[in-house]
Amino acid sequence: MDFAQLWDRMTAVQPDPPHWLAWAAAAAALLAVAVRPVWRLSRTVVTIAHEGGHGVMALLTRRRLSGIRLHSDTSGLTVSSGRPTGPGMVLTAAAGYPAPSLLGLGGAALLETGRITALLWIGIALLAAMLLTLRNLFGVLAVLATGGAFVAVSWYGDAEWQGAFAHLGVWFLLLAGARPLVELFSTRRRGEATGSDADQLARLTGMPATAWVALFLVVALACLGLGAAWLLPR
Repeated sequence: MDFAQLWDRMTAVQPDPPHWLAWAAAAAALLAVAVRPVWRLSRTVVTIAHEGGHGVMALLTRRRLSGIRLHSDTSGLTVSSGRPTGPGMVLTAAAGYPAPSLLGLGGAALLETGRITALLWIGIALLAAMLLTLRNLFGVLAVLATGGAFVAVSWYGDAEWQGAFAHLGVWFLLLAGARPLVELFSTRRRGEATGSDADQLARLTGMPATAWVALFLVVALACLGLGAAWLLPR
């Protein structure tokens, strides 16, 4: 297969899955976010997106990305070096929480135009790139497991199930983008989570940490609303 054929395949428009399957994917994503035992497992995917957001912004602002760690308690750490203050550091710190919602919105835009194959291959490429930055075993295993699901569906799934998987992933990112922020509000009210991204941003900018959490939540809800408008069967 030459490059032209590969490009045509990646950018081809696929039919949407049946309405019942699209609704089932949305319901499954909601359960993955709302049911606590399931959320404890599925939140690792949110951590991958969160730390990936930090990493991408660090590179875009010309900071040196030292590595990313993902932990089994669903926390993560992205280490970069450069100026400890200034716009680059602010943007890097601010990129984590909005990343899952923005990825979900981008995926919804692709699905709205029928680019299911493009979405799956972009997901594989992003996960492969992140794999190169990981510095601990759990992080490698988590990204390999997530990427393996994308590869398996892309390789073995028919068009209908590829569409269902793509809808499930996008709905999950859109819905899951808001829950960590609600949890952060709750933990901050109890005087915990004082080392969060919002607290780091408060120290960097002087804007209160609660205001940063509120801003991130507005972004997450806006992405959910717009993404839902594109995804819901008509």
